[in-house]
Amino acid sequence: MRLTPLAAAGLMALALTACTAGKAPAPTLGAQAKPTTTGTEPVAAALPPATLELWHGFSADSEVKAFEEAITGFTKKFPQIKVVAKKGIQDDQITAAIRSGKAPDLAASFTTDNVAQWCKSGAFQDLTEVIKADGIDLNVLPATSRSYTEFEGKRCTMPLLADAYGMFYNTDLMKGEQPPKTLTELTELTKKLTVRDANGDIKVAGFIPSFQYYENSASHMAPMTGAKWYNEDGTSAIGSDPAWKQLMTWQKELVDWYGYDKLEKFRKGLGDEWGAEHPFFKNKVAMILDGEWRLGMIAANPEATKDLKFGTAPLPVADDKPDLHGSGFTAGTVIGVPKGAKNPQHAWELLKYLTTDTEGLVTLSNKLRNVPTTKDAAASPDLLVDDNFKTFIDIFNHPRTTTVPASVNSVFNQAEVQNLLVQWEAGKVKDLDAAMAQVDKRINDKLKLAGG
Repeated sequence: MRLTPLAAAGLMALALTACTAGKAPAPTLGAQAKPTTTGTEPVAAALPPATLELWHGFSADSEVKAFEEAITGFTKKFPQIKVVAKKGIQDDQITAAIRSGKAPDLAASFTTDNVAQWCKSGAFQDLTEVIKADGIDLNVLPATSRSYTEFEGKRCTMPLLADAYGMFYNTDLMKGEQPPKTLTELTELTKKLTVRDANGDIKVAGFIPSFQYYENSASHMAPMTGAKWYNEDGTSAIGSDPAWKQLMTWQKELVDWYGYDKLEKFRKGLGDEWGAEHPFFKNKVAMILDGEWRLGMIAANPEATKDLKFGTAPLPVADDKPDLHGSGFTAGTVIGVPKGAKNPQHAWELLKYLTTDTEGLVTLSNKLRNVPTTKDAAASPDLLVDDNFKTFIDIFNHPRTTTVPASVNSVFNQAEVQNLLVQWEAGKVKDLDAAMAQVDKRINDKLKLAGG
């Protein structure tokens, strides 16, 4: 599971005013009567036969197969329901289908960035009432995953597995050193483990601090200092929260130690993040920030990783904030019932199974190596857990773990911050306070345009 890149997710931004003009709307989830039973007859038997169309973003053969196996568990309980799954779907395709009146019954997305727009516009149906009616206790989900699946009191999605971000470290390159717990320790260890040639060019990096390196995005690194995105009124906190400046100051000092040009030369010469030439696989980087899904990629590339010996740990945090250690960033796949779904009640039953049924979640987690989102699934004896995977389960469930809070302009806001960080590390920002204030202004101006 990987988050959709900001540029691709941005296709959603202008498309979510999604009413289907000129067409009679299909039943909504709240309006469709639940099947009546005699009291002994299960709801599963009372639902009439139907064929559900489910769209999802999984595309790799192993991912698709895992998803199909989870669906098989549902169809055993609801044999009268056939599920037709369509793979490799992106958010802009979902939105276009809703707008044209051809929405699927269920849609899953790799990114949480569009949840606020989906909920606010009604593009995805509000699940609040059916959750109450079915007696589902949302406290089985950590507070963070509850937060990224709703907006302004509307819960239009549920979490379907999660990503958690921590540190992978190469035990051979570490030479007996323990993974760092603070930013100071990370800096010291980075300098100790970095190897240069006679020209000063980097041969092995202890840690790559560049915000342009693979998973080193603003969202993934912000929890290292506890930096927050928004104030309580929804306005930008980038310029007012000192934790952002703390993160950026630490990062720039380490970039400057490497030498920006030297670091860029090394970074640009590294292998593809998603391929067998990943620099962590090739012993070129001692420590990296990455998601739990990297474990599955390592297992799926035995030839490329045969010489790799590694461990996992939480990310190091600001020296003055030791209580943050053990936490990190989380997000994940979300799933909901789009407006115009032809079989909303059937869709709800499948959504409920995929997001709350322990057997279904464990099946998906074991195959995809993503973090299960409910407490029961995480504690299941059937869940395949080793020390490396447990690291990410613990990060996901840590009370200080955070996400990017839902916002109608989430993609735009993250892009603004990321652009500042890239300019900053390149030495193009002379007045950091002024630059951060400008980011706040652009984000807040955009919020006003959206009616925030």
